[in-house]
Amino acid sequence: MMLSAILAGLSLTTTLAWAHTSSLLQRQSTGTISHSMNVTNCPGYTLGSLAENEYGLTAQLSLAGTPCNAFGTDIMDLTIEVTYQSQTTLHVKIYDTANQQFTIPELVIERPPTPTESFTGSSDLVFNYDPSPFAFWITRRSDPEAMPIFDTRITSLPSTPIPPFNTSDPRTAFDGFPLVFEDQYLQVASALPYGTNIYGLGEVIASSGFRRDIGTDGGVGTIQTLWARDVGDPIDQNMYGSHPIYLEHRFNETTNTSSSSGVLLLSSAGSDIVLQTPDNSKVSLIEYRMIGGILDFYFFSGPTDMEVIAQYGATIGYPMWQPAWGFGFHLCRWGYVNISEDIANVAAMRAANIPLEVQWNDIDLYHAFRGFTTDPVRFPGEELQQFIEQLTTNHQHYIPIVDAGIGATLNATDVYYPFSDGVTMDTFIKNPDGSLYLGQVWPGYSAFPDWFAENTQAWWTEALTNWTELGVNFSGIWLDMNEASSFCSYSCGTGANFSALKPFSVIGAVATGYPECYNETLWGPSGNMTINGTSTNSCPSETMETLKKRGIGAGGEPSVNLTSPPYAIHNGYGAVSTNTLATNATHYGGYVELDVHNMFGMMEEMTTHLALQTIFQGKRPFLISRSTFPSSGKWTGHWLGDNYSKWQYMYLSIQGVLQFQIYQIPMVGADTCGFNDNTDEELCNRWMQLAAFTPFYRNHNTYGALPQEPYRWDSVANASRIAIAARYSMLPYWYTLFANASTNGLPPVRALFYEFPIEPELFNVDRQWLIGSDILVTPVLTPGATTVDGIFPGRGTVVWRDWWTHAVVDANPDGNTTLSAPISHINVHIRDSSILLLHQEPAYTIYETREGPYSLLVSLNKAGTALGNAYVDDGESYPPGTNRILNFSASNGELDIESTGEYPIPQKVETVTILGVQQPTGVTLNGDTIEGWTYDGANEELIISNLSIELNAAESKLCWE
Repeated sequence: MMLSAILAGLSLTTTLAWAHTSSLLQRQSTGTISHSMNVTNCPGYTLGSLAENEYGLTAQLSLAGTPCNAFGTDIMDLTIEVTYQSQTTLHVKIYDTANQQFTIPELVIERPPTPTESFTGSSDLVFNYDPSPFAFWITRRSDPEAMPIFDTRITSLPSTPIPPFNTSDPRTAFDGFPLVFEDQYLQVASALPYGTNIYGLGEVIASSGFRRDIGTDGGVGTIQTLWARDVGDPIDQNMYGSHPIYLEHRFNETTNTSSSSGVLLLSSAGSDIVLQTPDNSKVSLIEYRMIGGILDFYFFSGPTDMEVIAQYGATIGYPMWQPAWGFGFHLCRWGYVNISEDIANVAAMRAANIPLEVQWNDIDLYHAFRGFTTDPVRFPGEELQQFIEQLTTNHQHYIPIVDAGIGATLNATDVYYPFSDGVTMDTFIKNPDGSLYLGQVWPGYSAFPDWFAENTQAWWTEALTNWTELGVNFSGIWLDMNEASSFCSYSCGTGANFSALKPFSVIGAVATGYPECYNETLWGPSGNMTINGTSTNSCPSETMETLKKRGIGAGGEPSVNLTSPPYAIHNGYGAVSTNTLATNATHYGGYVELDVHNMFGMMEEMTTHLALQTIFQGKRPFLISRSTFPSSGKWTGHWLGDNYSKWQYMYLSIQGVLQFQIYQIPMVGADTCGFNDNTDEELCNRWMQLAAFTPFYRNHNTYGALPQEPYRWDSVANASRIAIAARYSMLPYWYTLFANASTNGLPPVRALFYEFPIEPELFNVDRQWLIGSDILVTPVLTPGATTVDGIFPGRGTVVWRDWWTHAVVDANPDGNTTLSAPISHINVHIRDSSILLLHQEPAYTIYETREGPYSLLVSLNKAGTALGNAYVDDGESYPPGTNRILNFSASNGELDIESTGEYPIPQKVETVTILGVQQPTGVTLNGDTIEGWTYDGANEELIISNLSIELNAAESKLCWE
């Protein structure tokens, strides 16, 4: 959450025009750009002292010539370690032999252990190298003739320079991109197949879509900056999280085959990652430019997209187990200003019969905006406690916000234990001179937790525990402002007059924006609030606006500089300390903020998750957080930040959900109906439907905007009831997908090409998605539409059936199919060959839904077969305890159910629906005749009712003939 006006006044944005210049540029005091040394003139390294071992090799790298000291000081001696981690994962680590450069500690991200067997001769990935000048490339043992999946031997590029290289260079071919390893600048590049498909490298919402722009002839397609930043969801700029992992999907038109691989550069350094394609070249390039750290690469061989994502998860940690109630519908807003509004809101949702699982509170809850407090007037402890107890009685839940900044006490009489205890226990970040670092957030001058400090876990756990004792008996926690966000730059509170600074006031802030094509007559506002100066928006011909990219910039400092690194990454705010912690701030253990900035959110998530394990003994924590980093998924879910009530942003939310499946943070979703500005009835109607088919489902909006709870409009209420009922019916399917994510790293939400990898028309589809392998979602994403175009993968080989009617889709095998989509309807389709375990009677809460009976939906393929499975447990135990695995298979007129495990399932399967079947003459269950069945010839649909199939039985058999 942020106040755009406040941050706009505090931020610095610089735009640089593109120019054919050196890849090392200097930003002069006048703001102009001048040439500097070309990095291609740096000497590179020579390999020596190579020693092979059972698991790989170790060698020394020595600077091969005169140091170029481009953006710091060249490091003379490096060490390279190559480890064949498994059959599918290769680890290449290049670091300074003296170990002076920052490396992510094992206590922060646990690495895979040393292999217990040798994979040097069997791994599908092979490490190759040239000793002088040193370069390496990674090939597949299974396809040695294919272009390497990573190749730093870039030595023969066309004569036309690649922006941003020097156009005055007279050579007809570049010497390539030598390895540059300095104390404040690292650079390495790899060749990629021309126009290949790259996904990941975020967090970002990209104008090019889910598939990253790799450029065309002579052009830079993407400059992705990794520097955590509190900003309201800009396009093509760095945002809250940093994920230096990409998935590459290669398609061979000649052989009609595909293969996928992945590359992780495990570094927390501020970085630019550049994707570009040289002029007249047959290759594309990826180039890493880092302002510190080491080169710590992991390569994943796939060869499928799903396997690449799973291999990444095995390296950095699989996602946390989600409690079943977390899949319910969540409701929040910044502006529930007292407990009475919470109570009224919950009652209104119940009266409208719109299921509400979790009620949230934003910073309105706090006293003077201080975390771990409640306002004694607006949220008195006894009333808040009674409210939460009533939610619990009704099997509902409560989640409050926790901001990262801890307000500093103003004087000796000011009592605020989270701050005073933190000072006593030495848990806060410091200035270089050892004094307390103070920034500025909602409560005023604020300190920031040092997640590296020895006492921080105990202090944070105590703060959360004390909060529950004050009546805030939360079920989960919402972590915000953890980039970390500060409303001023550098240590602005050090030595300041505390009495002169009061907490920020947001009273009177009014949102004035509306969605594109807003028509007050058709889709009026939800209330009678007067919006001064508001006008309706005309519908633009092109609503997708892109932000201008900055040029490749660099500072001019000759040596290490913690506050203004010599190479200026493309941080959207400009200076790296803008609106966040100063990069020279210090942490326990001798770390500095410049090195660890990108991990702040992840370390808070880990600390909070461990605290909740202590508070909720034996139960799974539930967390949603904003800033993320590799391994965050072990500790938290994520919402997509401060989006806008625009149709454009509803579309962009799909891109975000797909990205975070790659990042192993599958519990993800957007602020439904939009956060900033005002939504309207049509947009909220469509968005409530769309978000019901994403993992994390929360409606949330900003202070001063018109209310957007789904009961505010009759059509939105109706759409919400329909969509939530479908979501709750699918809960066993969602739950099984997330169990697979937590045990095997498989993504619950999938891009279409994951399942159909040799259909190039799917490679940039990001207006549709698959839930697992079996559910296809095609939402309306434009105002005024009553139809929607969608592609049905399989090119006619797959039978797709409508979720709502079970009718077979007459799909165009060669392109889009136009589908009817009246208001309050979202197109959802079932893939053939699938068997889904469903809740037969979706109820008001997840608890009540899980208490009801099951049903089975069988969608047969043309051969009359289908498969499915389900994971069932109690939905809350930590770590996951007893469970039951159900396997379903159908063929030759027979449905077999196999059940293994110790978890007892009291609910029975009462209905089985089979699609794609000819009318039978009879039905039996375990040899006994079943009378209660009906058949619909138009849909080839057999419905068998009044069953009582015992899911604890080792095997059950349902037959039709």
